[in-house]
Amino acid sequence: MHRTSEFSRRLIGVAAVSALAACAGSDQPSTDVADSARAELAPAKVGEVGGLSTPESAIFDAARGVWYIANINGVPNDADNNGFITRVSADFATVDTMFIAGGANGVALDAPKGMAIVGDTLWVADITNVRAFDLTTGAAVASVPVDGAVFLNDITLGAQGTLYISDTGIRFGADGMSHPGPDRLFQLTGRTVNEAIRFEGAPGPNGVMFDEATGRVTVVPFATGTIVEWTPGSATADSVASGPGSFDGIVRLADGRTLVSSWADSTVHVLANGGLKPLITGVPAPADIGVDAKTGIVAVPLFELGRVEFWRVN
Repeated sequence: MHRTSEFSRRLIGVAAVSALAACAGSDQPSTDVADSARAELAPAKVGEVGGLSTPESAIFDAARGVWYIANINGVPNDADNNGFITRVSADFATVDTMFIAGGANGVALDAPKGMAIVGDTLWVADITNVRAFDLTTGAAVASVPVDGAVFLNDITLGAQGTLYISDTGIRFGADGMSHPGPDRLFQLTGRTVNEAIRFEGAPGPNGVMFDEATGRVTVVPFATGTIVEWTPGSATADSVASGPGSFDGIVRLADGRTLVSSWADSTVHVLANGGLKPLITGVPAPADIGVDAKTGIVAVPLFELGRVEFWRVN
């Protein structure tokens, strides 16, 4: 209720600024004033989907106007074939919880995490495999084993159809989480997988995002606070920012802002000028975030709470 009233109060303020500018005969169009003021509004929660099971990742399909949410449904590295992917309409009114489900309709899906859309296909990182599904029917299309992988986590579409997949190098067992490594990125071209880069110092590479403009991949780690960028083909990565660590997801908004989620402070940050600025706060264990760039709505999977929150940020 507090967020709603605060949002309404600020919208009234925007309207007042616009009206005053028009009455004063400002040289700048009133719509520009309103847009500028609106850009300073705090993010507003606009929806929520519950009843999920260890939701780890969300991605928006602009072509079909739906969200996909990857549910681990258990221990993150158990090959138990009970993971599932939920499909949610853009207005959050229609929820197909078991759109793709391990063990049903010939689907193998253990603990799905990061996802990428390539044409009509949804690619999913799943422990030691990369799975592919038809976006219309949910049918299994391909399953590519990644030899030597420990904990495939996120996935991003790069140039010429190449997929880059992070391997965080961690395991979960009776004694909790361990970090045996190695920590690296794999690349998948067609159905061929190769190790693309191996990281020193066990940073636990987690979220990955390819930048078409620069041709580089931004990597946010879970085990350290240093965010890096990597050029495909290079043996090293460059540090670009630092922050609280325990990073998970990374997305880019239509206005160029890059957002990064952190478990360390339960916050989605804006990445800029070598640092991080809080944007969405009070979101515990925010996992691999997704974005509808057209509407500015960010999906924040709350890993430990079994739900995804949707926030409008512009």
